[in-house]
Amino acid sequence: MSAARLYNITKTLLNYGLDELIPSQKIPWYGKVSRACLFWLKNKHPEKPAGLRLRLALQQLGPVWIKFGQMLSTRRDLLPLDIALELALLQDQVQPFDGVLAQKLIETALEIEDISEYFSDFDQTPLASASIAQVHTATLIDEQNQPQNVVIKVIRPDIKNQIDADLALMEQFAKVVAKLINEAKRLRPVEVVKEYKKTLLDELDLLREGANAIQLKRNFEGSESLYIPYVYSDYSRVNVLVMERIYGIPVSDTDALIAQNTNMKLLAERGVEVFFTQVFRDSFFHADMHPGNVFVSYDTPENPKFIGIDCGIVGTLNKEDKRYLAENFIAFFNRDYRQVAQLHVDSGWVPKDTSVEEFEFAIRTVCEPIFNKPLAEISFGHVLVNLFNTARRFNMQVQPQLVLLQKTLLYVEGLGRQLYPQLDLWKTAKPFLEEWVKQQVGPWSVLKQVYANLPFWAEKMPELPDLIYQNLKQQQQHNQPALPQPSYKPLLLGVFAGAAMIVSGLCYLQHDFIATVVAASCSLIGFVLAWRNA
Repeated sequence: MSAARLYNITKTLLNYGLDELIPSQKIPWYGKVSRACLFWLKNKHPEKPAGLRLRLALQQLGPVWIKFGQMLSTRRDLLPLDIALELALLQDQVQPFDGVLAQKLIETALEIEDISEYFSDFDQTPLASASIAQVHTATLIDEQNQPQNVVIKVIRPDIKNQIDADLALMEQFAKVVAKLINEAKRLRPVEVVKEYKKTLLDELDLLREGANAIQLKRNFEGSESLYIPYVYSDYSRVNVLVMERIYGIPVSDTDALIAQNTNMKLLAERGVEVFFTQVFRDSFFHADMHPGNVFVSYDTPENPKFIGIDCGIVGTLNKEDKRYLAENFIAFFNRDYRQVAQLHVDSGWVPKDTSVEEFEFAIRTVCEPIFNKPLAEISFGHVLVNLFNTARRFNMQVQPQLVLLQKTLLYVEGLGRQLYPQLDLWKTAKPFLEEWVKQQVGPWSVLKQVYANLPFWAEKMPELPDLIYQNLKQQQQHNQPALPQPSYKPLLLGVFAGAAMIVSGLCYLQHDFIATVVAASCSLIGFVLAWRNA
């Protein structure tokens, strides 16, 4: 990082008095000396609250810091609420770069002499400009020589160098804060910056964003709730992404939605449905669903459909996390705090030696006042934040995928209540979660697992006779002559019973119920005979 950039950042931070956020008794002597040496850099905004000063400083520092502030605004488990709310006001709109340069970047990426080789009507004035990239409209002439209205997203020039330099400084700041402030262990500034770094670098790869969009589109193919624009992969590169242009009303424009007689209640409920479907059905969810990335289709306002864009950040959950989250939510619905505490211990989210009784009491203390309100007034997202805060006192380390989930849930719930203030998220979500848990632990789940493992068993079944023969031969060679020969009848019966069970599962999936009953009966008889001969 250049000395000029370092000085500019230092000047901005001190002019907004951000050094005053650190208690003076926590600053070492060399820190105080360094601050005194910069005596001409004074706090020019002493009358403003800390959150506002932080937001203004990040805005002045530029795109990388704005993006960092946006990410911090979602970490309400780490920041005071007033600061988090202030950072949430950071806007996506930043000063665009020259459209002629954007055209040159696109031509270079696609290795063409002139943009008209692929696109007509390219508009050099950007449609939108954000901290990492900006978007231009154009018309693509496809392989069938048909015009397609598209948008072209192009990464800002030299943004990678700026990001690398600013991130290096952020990491140094984080280390200093970690040493100076006792609360740093809870705030984990170094880990927060690392998380931000990974997220930001991922967003620089537009091919990754395109792949995410393709996956989400496939997951919601034919859905009445969510539409994802088509990605033209043949014309996309690491720094250029070509997508179908969508036409819709920004979800934050409630006046326009009401003016076209949109069913606001159904729209809000579908937002909840889309979120839980992505998380629990697909384990692949759009993790940046702020209002700037969500639109509502003009078509069929009585049956409204969301349109999602900017899929650069996605979250995933493994099977264990999904199950424990769903069971946690249901336990909360039923106010079964003992079950919530036990699930946290069983999942490994808190240490195994945690006292379940003490943890249950802590959760009850946080949640009971919340449940004294009508369900429609309870913030599901803030319940999750309170749960994580309480669990952290018991040495819970929140996993990155859970942080993304929490952030997305806060977005979705805020969006839903903005569209329909009477939205009862608990009532909307509970049936979905109960049905999902039932599917995971019921007979159908077992059959699906058997079906998933059928290729493996089909491959291994021909080898079983040889394996059994070799095992029997080895046992015969190693047995002492004086000992009675063991009976291998139970083993053979057990193998027969297992094979019959697999056949039964195959028949069931083929809807051949008579063969299913016959195979299942043979399996049961085989297990009984194996047990009696053991």
